[in-house]
Amino acid sequence: MNSFTPVDLDLTFPEEGICAQDFIEQRINESSMLDSEDAFFVGDLGDVLQKHLRWVRAMPRITPFYAVKCSDSRDVVMTLAALGTGFDCASKTEIQLVQSLGVDPSRIIYANPCKQISHMKYASAHGVQMMTFDSEGELMKVARCYESPKLVLRIAVNDAGSMFAMSNKFGAKLERCPLLLEQARELGLDVIGVSFHVGSGCTDPEAYSQAISDARRVFDMGAELGYNMTLLDIGGGFPGSDDSKLKFEEFTAVINPALDKHFPAHSGVRVIAEPGRYYVSSAYTLAVNIIAKKVEIEEKMACDDEGDGANKRTLMYYVNDGIHGSFLAILFGTSYLPSLYKKLKPDERLYHCKIWGQTCDGTDCIVEQCILPDLQVGEWLLFHNMGAYTVTVSSTFNGFQKPEVHYIISRRAWQWIQQISAQGLPVSMKEACPSRTPPCCVRESSLELLAKPCL
Repeated sequence: MNSFTPVDLDLTFPEEGICAQDFIEQRINESSMLDSEDAFFVGDLGDVLQKHLRWVRAMPRITPFYAVKCSDSRDVVMTLAALGTGFDCASKTEIQLVQSLGVDPSRIIYANPCKQISHMKYASAHGVQMMTFDSEGELMKVARCYESPKLVLRIAVNDAGSMFAMSNKFGAKLERCPLLLEQARELGLDVIGVSFHVGSGCTDPEAYSQAISDARRVFDMGAELGYNMTLLDIGGGFPGSDDSKLKFEEFTAVINPALDKHFPAHSGVRVIAEPGRYYVSSAYTLAVNIIAKKVEIEEKMACDDEGDGANKRTLMYYVNDGIHGSFLAILFGTSYLPSLYKKLKPDERLYHCKIWGQTCDGTDCIVEQCILPDLQVGEWLLFHNMGAYTVTVSSTFNGFQKPEVHYIISRRAWQWIQQISAQGLPVSMKEACPSRTPPCCVRESSLELLAKPCL
């Protein structure tokens, strides 16, 4: 595994008992004193650790290969490298990032079925062997310019229940798989396994069960052609926060039995996955500043059933981030709701509100409707669960810069990561602490303590 020090990362260690929310309030207070209203993220690496422990406890057979595209922060990647995860890379740049942190190429899967030739040559020259494919054309490219590839056949699966579909772009249909496997054999290429992706933001756990069954069929096809496949990659799609409609454990309750049925532990098949939002979504909170405010008044008819004919007020808040920045996912159906960074007064009146981004784009609307108090220019709003596909996909449209990210971790969580990095994480979570000294113990209850927000 990889070890790292505070010098390697730009980290803040909050004082004992200070959680991410407290740290955000401190940053807001400091910004007010410095007359600075720039939006900013706080990324809690302790939350990333919690997610890793939760993963190992729920799916000990499955090795996570973090999807770098979700958040390519050096701090996040280095943290996960220290925890021993693998990495799903889709480009030369992502491979360079991961390998610059000392990650062995055996811990990388080049999981882009349609690759640029120059990127393929780079990956080959730097020892990355595992890679996906889903077409005849890709096989021909691999045969021409890749040395000792270990190919993983990406299959198309049912992803109708996901926020972002994948199989309309990637994946071979089952009826095409025998032909692809035959062509790979004719080209002298080694196909070591099968991969699939049920779509990002999956809302149907049963999609994994059917996909695992489909993968079993392709393994059997490979066996008939003389292949001894030893790898199954079940992709991503896992929820990134407990605010999701379905909890992570509702997915594992479907995945684990399906693996036991089609790929039992004694089969010798190694199982990996490509979680992205699972690891980082809940780790990030975005603080935005109200830079402008308008009051929209809608005249009500005197016969309106809702009241006495008084005018209806909608407060329009303009903040310093938007859909061209951290909220791009709104364009694809994701919705966000703000929260206040300070407590609401018991008698404080609430209003219908609309929240706009700061650009000159008339469609730059973050929240169409929400309920908030009468806030003033200069006050702050928070958006939680902002770690997935925010920083990586944002632009500087209109000249507005991306929010700065401040990474924090408690010393207790830091010590856990250092211990895991040095000694490894056992499969049994009852043996999760390799030492007898703080910050942890062998009791299962220690994991419950880690699940609390104030690490």
